[in-house]
Amino acid sequence: MDLKIAVIGGDGIGPEVTAESVKVLDAIGRRYGHDFTWRTGEMGGCAIDKYGTPLPAETMDTILGCDAILFGAVGGPKWDDPRAKTRPEDGILRIRKELGLFANVRPIKVYPDLVGSSPLRPERLEGVDMVILRELTGGLYFGRPKKRWENARGRRAVDTLSYTEKEIERIVRVGFEMARNRRKKLTSVDKANVLETGRLWREITTELHHEYRDVELDHVLVDNAAMQLITNPAQFDVIVTENTFGDILSDEASVLSGSMGMLPSASLTSPPPKKGVRRRRGGKPALYEPIHGSAPDISGHGVANPVASLISSAFMLRWSFGLHEEADAIEKAIDAVMSEGFRTRDIADEGDKCIGTVQFGDMVASAVGG
Repeated sequence: MDLKIAVIGGDGIGPEVTAESVKVLDAIGRRYGHDFTWRTGEMGGCAIDKYGTPLPAETMDTILGCDAILFGAVGGPKWDDPRAKTRPEDGILRIRKELGLFANVRPIKVYPDLVGSSPLRPERLEGVDMVILRELTGGLYFGRPKKRWENARGRRAVDTLSYTEKEIERIVRVGFEMARNRRKKLTSVDKANVLETGRLWREITTELHHEYRDVELDHVLVDNAAMQLITNPAQFDVIVTENTFGDILSDEASVLSGSMGMLPSASLTSPPPKKGVRRRRGGKPALYEPIHGSAPDISGHGVANPVASLISSAFMLRWSFGLHEEADAIEKAIDAVMSEGFRTRDIADEGDKCIGTVQFGDMVASAVGG
């Protein structure tokens, strides 16, 4: 199978972790007889410096000519001027909007070997296996008006939180479908006690529940959800929520696994296909990325954790190409390396074998090729 993949490393540690994913995918190609064609492009702060825009036309053309996107991270202090007309994050926001990538899937898994890396007590981590489903193309990040200005009374700014019935229904439906194929429990997170968008979200979710009576539905306010994620995380199966809440809650949930470097994600235009079902190729590509940021403080030091990017690449094989055995091989290889006590710095505990980004990637690639 000839697969065209756009590799957009971005800023900071983004290029470092995506390089390890390319290495491991090449090992998969050799073992299973697939030909990966890599197409690279620049996006984020590096593109602003070089082209004056976070998403050059050449990069967008590259993306549209590929079957999937493997993305790293964007941003950093260098481009954090609040007065700047364009920011690195504008590039990834544009990709999500133009490709219609409205469903962001963020699984939260606690590896038994890494329980000691989490700040939570081990008994609170037992049985944690959830998916946070974040709506990705609506809400505050895209609402209009969105601006800042100054008048006689000082500086002001406005962001608009807006959702349509169609936007809510399509993401909640994905949530019900995912829950139906897991433990049949959906938790819808909103702020219905304060926000009109939250009330609309809850109303539409309740209406859709009539089509999914086999799925248990809970409505939880976002502040309570934030508390429950720490005090009783094992209760959750699939969480579905709007853009901003999903962004915050999934980052909070990263502490369960011990590090943001462990958490992958996929941005899709439809629910992940069931196991054994191959998604049809063609159309707009899906995007796969770790949830962590560019981490400029460790960029260039060779210590970044590539696991989230590696698992994201496994999701790509499974969900964009229907290559389930190959995806399983990557995940088993990661498990094998960690079971031998090898860790990157962010998840290393006393007695662990601390290794760098490249060495971890080498070991996973070797385990895949074995």
